[in-house]
Amino acid sequence: MAGSELTGIGVAPGIAIGKAVLLPRRELRVTRRTVAAAEVPLEQGRLREAAARARRQMEEIRTRAAEALGPHYASIFDSHLAILADAQFLAEIQERIAAVGLNAEAALQEVARRYADALARLEDGYLQGRRTDVDDVAERLLQSLLGAEVPRLDALSPDTIIVAHTLAPSETAQLDRRRVQGFVTEVGGRTSHTAILARSLEIPAVVGLPGITSQVREHDLLILDGITGAVLVNPDQEVLASYQARKEAYEQFTRQLHVLGALPAETADGYRVRVTANIEFPGEAAAARLHGAEGVGLYRTEFLYANRTTPPTEEEHFAAYRTVAEAMAPNPVTIRTLDLGGEVAPVAAAEPDSRAAPRLRAIRLCLRRPDLFRTQLRAILRASVHGSLRVMFPLVSGVGELREARAHLEAVKGELEAAGVPFDPRLEVGVMIETPSAAVIADLLAREADFLSLGTNDLIQYTLAIDRGNEQVAYLYEPLHPAVLRLIRNTISAARDAGIWVAMCGEMAGDPLYTAVLVALGIDELSMNPGAIPLVKRIIRTLSTGEALQVIHQLSACSTAREVEGLLRREMARRLPELFSAAA
Repeated sequence: MAGSELTGIGVAPGIAIGKAVLLPRRELRVTRRTVAAAEVPLEQGRLREAAARARRQMEEIRTRAAEALGPHYASIFDSHLAILADAQFLAEIQERIAAVGLNAEAALQEVARRYADALARLEDGYLQGRRTDVDDVAERLLQSLLGAEVPRLDALSPDTIIVAHTLAPSETAQLDRRRVQGFVTEVGGRTSHTAILARSLEIPAVVGLPGITSQVREHDLLILDGITGAVLVNPDQEVLASYQARKEAYEQFTRQLHVLGALPAETADGYRVRVTANIEFPGEAAAARLHGAEGVGLYRTEFLYANRTTPPTEEEHFAAYRTVAEAMAPNPVTIRTLDLGGEVAPVAAAEPDSRAAPRLRAIRLCLRRPDLFRTQLRAILRASVHGSLRVMFPLVSGVGELREARAHLEAVKGELEAAGVPFDPRLEVGVMIETPSAAVIADLLAREADFLSLGTNDLIQYTLAIDRGNEQVAYLYEPLHPAVLRLIRNTISAARDAGIWVAMCGEMAGDPLYTAVLVALGIDELSMNPGAIPLVKRIIRTLSTGEALQVIHQLSACSTAREVEGLLRREMARRLPELFSAAA
């Protein structure tokens, strides 16, 4: 396949050049068999022993990740360890062994598949990505039960580019950056833990390239561009030399970025943008500060509900929020209230009726389940005296939902006040703009909110009527579609007119290609993966608002997302050739 070029999804920036090493798709063969009643305790014992071995292995991986990356990224494996330590998860497998008379391997597969499928049905793309954690744990348990050899990825030859169907987070954490130049996989997304680890390890990565394992041969020369998603197979000498030069320029560019963490994100003519971090676990606050975050713009709280059958207590909520508030003080932390769906059976927040409408999630679920909602609100308010907290409600579609949510918040304030429990009475309340309806009536929402935050992941998919997790229509996920840009502009204008500030916390906020556009539109805050912060700061500091406005003026004449991206990429390539390709 000499001289071919393929395009996937770039999830970890950088350019890698090396020889392909193909990882065969692992097919752990499980034979389903019936066991006699007398054998049930033996099968259950095998499961317990396998879980203990898998837990020890995962703890070793977590320790290595902590040594290489720090505790904030090692905390990714807390969810893996939580599954392995989850008495309910293991109890369900044991119950399946006893109830049906199944062998341990088959029972494990059945239960793990049900958990993973439930996560896959979530509408939140970030949470869909947690399915890989369940798959990772289930595979490790199966390997332990079957006595299969666990793949070792920390002793590969130098200048390796891994080509695989998928890489589990536990495998990614073992990669040696001195040997592995990059990786490309057939499946995956920008928000998976594998992608997060690749960015933290600074290993260029491209995912979402179906068929790549059959199109590349062992030891083929590959060029991988983790920014554009391009993968070149056996390029000619001219192309190779061009990418070598780009690789050297990019690496020099990134070395300069590290000094930017402590500097403000301010344009040449003084326009200030607050750059904050998206985090999932309390331990990630340290990484956010290390990369120069001026606060947390999106603190996802769903991890508190994962892999359990009862909702988290108020004290569990409070402990997590206080930890982050104190770690980031005096900088602000924006806590997003629960954004899970009621159709997911393994999640504690699930509706009793598994046939609940698939759109019952986020603020809709919270308003349906005030017991869950008020528990979380009480904890947020209590933690607010330990730092600078803000709260925002996800997936609001109209003013009625905002008013109802605020009514619950005021009621909880009254309860705490009556009980003599201190809280910050000035706690800011925000609305996530994730639906076209919210963007269209942003002026109405802005009258009753303290800030607006654009959640572009959902806003884009709902505006363009696509499911970004569906490979058949994923190509239509276009952040630069004129309709999306108009909704973003309308939201920012509405906030301006109401005298409140506006943020963006979707993937679009951390993509350097879009930074100039968002500055021109007048965004106040951009929240992103901590690793993206220095680069976004660098771009903002090279701009003036006048130049940014010229860019947006040119884009307004474009009719399609492809035209917009082509023009924007050429403009950014002129300014930062080390980072951007001029090709559309």
